[in-house]
Order: sequence, then structure tokens, then C-alpha cells
Amino acid sequence: MGLPEEHDLIASLKRGDEKAWRYLYERHYVVLCKIAYDFVSDSFWAESIVEDAIFHLWEIRKEVEIRESLRSYLVGAVRNRCLNHLHSAQNRCETCFSELPLETLDSGVFLRKSDEQPLGVLLEKELEEKIAKAVNAIAPDAQLVFRKSRFEHKKNDEIALELGISVNTVKYHLKKALATLREHLGDYLALLPLLWGFN
Repeated sequence: MGLPEEHDLIASLKRGDEKAWRYLYERHYVVLCKIAYDFVSDSFWAESIVEDAIFHLWEIRKEVEIRESLRSYLVGAVRNRCLNHLHSAQNRCETCFSELPLETLDSGVFLRKSDEQPLGVLLEKELEEKIAKAVNAIAPDAQLVFRKSRFEHKKNDEIALELGISVNTVKYHLKKALATLREHLGDYLALLPLLWGFN
């Protein structure tokens, strides 16, 4: 697909032209991921937020009114989703902190790995066990994709090529995996960047 005029691209999207949506995705995805990463400092969350924002545009394509450029619209959508994500994570994190013993918070042991801080090691061990159970609860296909993304640090297109599936299927499995983690980890999910290096 050649470089279309902005209004033509928007019109094609409204008509449900998947080629237009694919063009929009390929043209803006990388830049939007960089913007999202600047907010959330996590590549997995950044990619998920961008994918959700672009997919949401496709879902509301018939009703949406874009008065600025598509890039500006998508940047705004990603920015708002990032801020909502950070606000939600902060609230969950504060809830987790409030449930910890006061002496634990005062000493900060839950943030450190040290034989001199056995409670910190115990808390981290407990969380790692919860994470392992949550990951194992993910459906096999989604778990395979998730492990390659999170533990092997592979990009979506690399995973798709390796497994012989489409990039959209990779994204679908990642969303399924994340939903399972949310179900099993709840508030702990917000603490992963602190306690487990979930980057």
C-alpha cells in the first residue's frame, strides 16, 4: 500500500479496510512503543498498551472523530493509557504496602536480596512461588509465547517467525497470558518490577 493521504486513510479505516489498519499499525507502532516505554519503563507493558490503543481505534473506527493527525490521535491515546496504567499500578502497590507489617516497610527488606535480611528473602521467595504457579496456569500455547517474550526477550515478529504463527496470534496469546497473571497474582502484579525485575 503506497503512502495515502491522511483523510483517505481515515476513510478507509472507517470502511473497515484491513489493509489501511495494517498500514497504520506498521507506520506508527515503533514510535508509539518508544513513547509508551518512556512512561512505563517496561517493554512488555509498553507494547501491550500500544497494541490495545491501535486495536481500540479499529474497534471504534465507525464512530471515532479524528480532528488532528492520526499520529497525534494515537499518541494521545497511548499517553492516556500509560497514565491510567501507572495510576492503577500505584494504587495496587500502595494497597500491597499497606498490607505488609509496619516493621517490614520501615526496614525496606522486601526490596533487598540479602542473607542478612531473611524476611526480605522469604517475601521474595513467596512471591516467586506465586509467579511460578501463575505462569504455569497459563494455557500451553500462550505460555510458550509468553516465556519467549518475557524470559527470552524476543520481539513479537521473532516469536511469530520461530513458531510459524502470525504476529496477531502472538499478541492474542500474550493478552491471554496477561489476563491469567492478573487473575492469579492480583495486586502482586504491580510489585513485579520491584521484586522480580519484571522488565
